[in-house]
Amino acid sequence: MLSQADAARLLEYNVWANHRLMRAAATLAPDDFRRDVLGASHGGVRGTLAHSLFAEWIWLERWKGVSHTRVIDEGEFADVVALRDRWTLIEGHREEWLRGLRDDSLGQTIRYKTTAGVPYEAPLWQLVQHVVNHSTYHRGQVTLMLRALNARPVATDLVLWDRTRAAAAPGAED
Repeated sequence: MLSQADAARLLEYNVWANHRLMRAAATLAPDDFRRDVLGASHGGVRGTLAHSLFAEWIWLERWKGVSHTRVIDEGEFADVVALRDRWTLIEGHREEWLRGLRDDSLGQTIRYKTTAGVPYEAPLWQLVQHVVNHSTYHRGQVTLMLRALNARPVATDLVLWDRTRAAAAPGAED
């Protein structure tokens, strides 16, 4: 089981990785941002990022006890800035939720329904891991799309984030 500190670490990494990827996506021409690429399951860069944003939002809502049936439409995001602005709001809500989380809360069973109304349940700690893993999976897809669109991809590995944090820590050598 995860501790609150473990959950915070994973979610902080997730934010860092998402931000790196959105900065890379911001270098795309608007048509490339919206273009379907490689027959991907969520279209292209915009569709895949919008799907990841939606997943992070809906899971946070489920953790709070709310099961939505609404799905976010990628058309809500004309550009990366609109996507980033919405994601920033979600990140703020999740940080607030996380601050109130206790270690013993992570073992609680979350009961939720999918957008289609199908009921499920799982321990909160597993769902936190799922959200980060899900986002990692789709970041990999977007990285491939960036390469296909001749844009510069970025690394978003967890170990890179750990190294970056360690190097930025007080007393770290340059």
